[in-house]
Amino acid sequence: MVPWGLVLGILLVAAAGYLCLLGLLRQHRPQEPPLDKGSVPWLGHAMAFRKNMFEFLKQMRTKHGDVFTVQLGGQYFTFVMDPLSFGPILKDAQRKLDFVEYAEKLVLKVFGYRAVPGDHQMIHLASSKHLTGDGLEDLNETMLDSLSLVILGPLSQSPDASCWHEDGLFHFCYNALFKAGYLSLFGHTKNKEQDLLQAEELFTQFLKFDRLFPRFVYSLLGPWEWLEVGRLQRLFHKMLSVKHNLEKDGVSNWVSYMLQFLKEHGVAPAMQDKFNFMMLWASQGNTGPTSFWALLFLLKHPEAMRALREEAARVLGEARLDTGRSFSFKVSALHHTPVLDSVMEETLRLRAAPTLLRVVNGDHILKMASGEKYQLRNGDTVALFPYLSVHMDPDIHPEPTAFKYDRFLNPNGSRKVNFYKAGKKIHHYTMPWGSGVSICPGRFLALSEMKLFVLLMITHFDLELVDPDTPVPPVDPQRWGFGTTQPSHDVRFRYRLRPPE
Repeated sequence: MVPWGLVLGILLVAAAGYLCLLGLLRQHRPQEPPLDKGSVPWLGHAMAFRKNMFEFLKQMRTKHGDVFTVQLGGQYFTFVMDPLSFGPILKDAQRKLDFVEYAEKLVLKVFGYRAVPGDHQMIHLASSKHLTGDGLEDLNETMLDSLSLVILGPLSQSPDASCWHEDGLFHFCYNALFKAGYLSLFGHTKNKEQDLLQAEELFTQFLKFDRLFPRFVYSLLGPWEWLEVGRLQRLFHKMLSVKHNLEKDGVSNWVSYMLQFLKEHGVAPAMQDKFNFMMLWASQGNTGPTSFWALLFLLKHPEAMRALREEAARVLGEARLDTGRSFSFKVSALHHTPVLDSVMEETLRLRAAPTLLRVVNGDHILKMASGEKYQLRNGDTVALFPYLSVHMDPDIHPEPTAFKYDRFLNPNGSRKVNFYKAGKKIHHYTMPWGSGVSICPGRFLALSEMKLFVLLMITHFDLELVDPDTPVPPVDPQRWGFGTTQPSHDVRFRYRLRPPE
């Protein structure tokens, strides 16, 4: 009888030994960036990186300078920290730095979606066609209706204007924007109360997935958590199925366009369900957290709230509710709000912290702005973390940790776009949406949704913190590198509809 347990054990030990050997054998070559493999074979610096990416990269930059390669779980990542050198990486005229390969592996793991040829370009085409211009204006109107439904409730449940309501600010913002965004993009039925109940259930399950998401990406879940992720994936595939889409009205042209592309390319309905899950997360995973930070900064900085409300009064006129208890709002006003634009850009500078990754295809020479050249190895990954290298650079943004609502305004009130580093004008002075081929295709819709929500809240509601002295909570360190950060804990606030004047 073959002792299969012993054979399996030997194979596992051999595989582990091989992986460790690969890490031990790698040596620094001439012209390569400084190499820091860490003290643990194969794992390298993975645990320190995962514990607090921001602090880890600060330490590595202090130790090695603006370019360095680190080992993370058997893979080698070269971080470039000089924003004046980002151009060649983002433009990549030689096509040696690939984003799509990494993205396809990630969405397969996280959402179960297996990419088909051309779908990355299709998503960008669909977004430019339906999330800009007239398409965006139409969606803004739909989003306004959805926010009215979510915040005010169906007609019979509209909140009393004299009554204060208390909630966690993070929960309130995430909940409202998720549900309104979901109903606007994925459609609705004729039963509004049932739509709200389904959206609430979807949000509850989405939060569970979102909490596991960072450790899921890094494969650091426990056994029961892996089972929970599998359950949640199956649940979202069912709730977002294309079969259910056919039963709804008002599915957005953006979603319909993309699903039609997949259908025409022979993608099975089950895989289209997984695509819907991916697009739900992509469209709703950051707008709520960003709006939380924006409203919190406004509540902590009365001068900013005052300036924004004055702008809103000029642009919108008197805040009021239409017959049927819906928000009355000119969505075209979103094009004439420089103060709000600056508030949102400052919020994103302070709290958006994505990582931009490119896989090296073939050995490649990286040319820095200083004139130095570094050899990059085939199969390694080039990484940019603009939060540390751009957003928190005091040369580009003086007092980088402070919230300044007018940081992106010129003295005459126009948008400020000229920023400098070492005396040189810098093109990438904020990068909350990524850049180049990995720029967020839905950024215009996301920004419009957040601006619309913030304007509605400050014009139609009285807002106050339960404890005015409560400090701004620190960032949850697990969220570094995953779009907009989230707070380590929620902040209690009160709100009530402003009475008619």
